[in-house]
Amino acid sequence: MKKIEAIIKPFKLADVRKAIVLCGAKGLTVTEVKGIGNQMGHVELSTDFDDMADLVPKLKLDIVIKDDLVQPCVEAIEKVAKTGKIGDGKIFVSDIEQVVRIRTSERDQDAL
Repeated sequence: MKKIEAIIKPFKLADVRKAIVLCGAKGLTVTEVKGIGNQMGHVELSTDFDDMADLVPKLKLDIVIKDDLVQPCVEAIEKVAKTGKIGDGKIFVSDIEQVVRIRTSERDQDAL
């Protein structure tokens, strides 16, 4: 199992959600986040770390998925989230060691 974390522009959520369902994902978690990244070839960092005015609103999607569905899902997210402009986001893929469905105590693949 893998976890896909995608940071996307908020207005792309509906398109990305449809795309991941079509590629076989059974669920996702969406979190509102703010951050900064590379802009115009340089990193824009504020010297005042208490000032959050420069942070850009994004959405973070967490998707846990079977290994064989990872590549199609990543490609689907990339395709529909892309605007070609700075700030389109990032996709991270990592290993998941264990999943437990609390209600039924199902484990791993059965818990997805």
